[in-house]
Amino acid sequence: SLYVSEYFSQSAQKLSFYSWYGNAKLFQFHVPEDTVLLRWLLQASRGKGPECTNMEITVHFRYGAPPVINPLGTRFPANATVRPSYNISITLSSAVQNTTFVNITTPAAGDWFIAAHLPEAAGRIEVKGFSTPCPYMFQADMFVLRLADMPVLEPGVAMPQTIISPAKPLHVKIFVPKHAAGMRFELRSCVTSERKACAMRVVLGSITLPQSFQRIITCTGNVNCSLALDSPPWEKWLQIMVESLGAANASVSVEMLASFTACRPGSTSSFLNFSSLNQSQTGPRPGSTGAAGSSTLPTGEASLNVSDQRSFCLQNQPVVREDLDVVSVRYRLLNSPSVPVNSLSPTLLLLNLNTGMDSGGSLVVSLLLNKTSVNLANATVVACVSAASPVLSLNATQNCSTAFFQGYPLSVSTSSAEAMLIVLYPQTDDWFLSLQLICPKGQGECNAAEAKVTVFAYLTPCFNDCGPYGQCSLLRRHGYLYAGCSCKAGECVFLGSFAILRKGRPHFFGGGVWVGEPGVCRGCQEEPEVAAPAQGALSTRGGLFGSILTSPRGAAFWETQSTPGERGIRLRTAFCSMVISLPAWRLPGLGELLTIVMVSHSQVLFVLGTLLIAMSLQLDRRGVWNMMGPCLFALVIMIAAWVYHGVKRRHCYPSSWKRWVFYLLPGITLAFIAISVYAFMETNENYYYTHSIWHVLVACSVAFLLPPRDKHKKPWAWSQKLTCRYQICQNDREELYAVT
Repeated sequence: SLYVSEYFSQSAQKLSFYSWYGNAKLFQFHVPEDTVLLRWLLQASRGKGPECTNMEITVHFRYGAPPVINPLGTRFPANATVRPSYNISITLSSAVQNTTFVNITTPAAGDWFIAAHLPEAAGRIEVKGFSTPCPYMFQADMFVLRLADMPVLEPGVAMPQTIISPAKPLHVKIFVPKHAAGMRFELRSCVTSERKACAMRVVLGSITLPQSFQRIITCTGNVNCSLALDSPPWEKWLQIMVESLGAANASVSVEMLASFTACRPGSTSSFLNFSSLNQSQTGPRPGSTGAAGSSTLPTGEASLNVSDQRSFCLQNQPVVREDLDVVSVRYRLLNSPSVPVNSLSPTLLLLNLNTGMDSGGSLVVSLLLNKTSVNLANATVVACVSAASPVLSLNATQNCSTAFFQGYPLSVSTSSAEAMLIVLYPQTDDWFLSLQLICPKGQGECNAAEAKVTVFAYLTPCFNDCGPYGQCSLLRRHGYLYAGCSCKAGECVFLGSFAILRKGRPHFFGGGVWVGEPGVCRGCQEEPEVAAPAQGALSTRGGLFGSILTSPRGAAFWETQSTPGERGIRLRTAFCSMVISLPAWRLPGLGELLTIVMVSHSQVLFVLGTLLIAMSLQLDRRGVWNMMGPCLFALVIMIAAWVYHGVKRRHCYPSSWKRWVFYLLPGITLAFIAISVYAFMETNENYYYTHSIWHVLVACSVAFLLPPRDKHKKPWAWSQKLTCRYQICQNDREELYAVT
């Protein structure tokens, strides 16, 4: 046999700590047909700086669709299918780079996906600019070895083959036609070169991850060896590998034979389907209110008699695929949204998901039983959703499995008339919905019975738009689009609430700096736990009160207490108080013009300063210059005024040592401590306390750094203010009083 090797590579991606699915870096590869060996080359590296530590990278693999992962243990929506992904761990310890190989023999042809991510995001809240994150890079390359001339096994035709040695297994393939109900594979006439008993291992099917359903049999002796498959994958090539278990130098001659059991489908006439299609284009769409359980066709034409049904192994129902948007498809039944279901043969619906761009969403199948259509109270409609081939024996096994796929079961009855299934990231393939009526006392009891089941099926980027506490995001990797949910509790518009995910549940924090941090899940169904009122007050109002108290003119603030699902808006006064307090400094020596601008027009400066801070925070909420900018601006003006005043008077300013010891140095010390707490000590666990400490320290530092009042101006007495909302205004120059 002629083997051909191929190499596929993609550019490296920078890994992120995991907080939602968008942090996982996705790689997509296409494995060609007739591949007998697949080798992944996984390369992980990190930076060389002191901030880089030992790290464990998790790599997930899946065939046909992106892997469904859940590192944080969040709760998925009800009725969602979650099967654990196949994953490995790559450790970066003392070495800067790690290279790992993953081998897969006889892989399934088609799209394969790899997702890599770092561990769960740490609880530390970092301010951009104070620390440099360590870069962790990951790259995946793929080597394939395929047969250029793989022998084809024809159905019903015996094929003699020779296995040269155990080191060189035999590979053949056979095409499974549509409507194949079963397949039988047989090995016979086995002869070894050493005239000993044959020992062979036969593997049918290809490996798929995270679950593989290869069928393996071991044949010993000279007797015939056979294997039967129910519901093999339709319209696909099926690989068969035969390897010798005998001596190293012994060859084995064997004869292979395969046969199929055909399934005769039954369906309504094409003329009726065409008429229904024209009606659906002009009239109301199926699935509208009042359409459940009704049929647009006469009863005699819509259902077949019992004798005709016995001659068919399934009843096809025509389905139209309607593309709505990116990763958004609706399936419409032509005849009626309700389909007839009986006990003689399963009713089959085809859900086409083989475009290559459908695996990035969620497939939703909903069943609604019309209770008036079932004559038997104990009858149950059993359904199965499967890929590649349908389940054709629901009345016998009810295990919802085909030859190489474990399907998803559903059932409806008069006691439970509704059922729903959500398939997260369905693999690229033809999907089938099989329905059949089951009676508890045997099929003879309900031969004449028929149930009407309304079927709604659609593909959506995110089920229910990620629930009440989440947001659906469309992600892209090269030309492939897929969706993910970011779960949060109370998104902030400008400055506001801070939502984190702790122990698998989103928690709500008040007085945060950034937009609500995303969590991880596919449905965001969990109701967030709101912070206790006392903790919320400690985290927000304590710092706000301190800033208002130390401001010479007062600072108004607007605050709305956020609730889960609502947008909480909080006007942060920590930075605004700096701008409000700045004009209070008496700046002698800089001229009358500057004094007039800073004092007389302070209200304009209040607004301008607040707007500048608002714009800077909107552009970069985590930037260090949002805090350092106003501080440096105030510091430069203060130092310039002090230097100018000191040079003019020829002595240090402020001249009093008490001002330095009891006010300036404590204020500067408190400011540096506040910045250190804000930048280096805040975590998700201690956020209530450290952020409150930050507010208190900033407020105290402002109180110490404020200049003394003017000694030549008399303070106002409280008795000069009237209680009837009229205020006595004093004119220092004319000593006159006026009532306003």
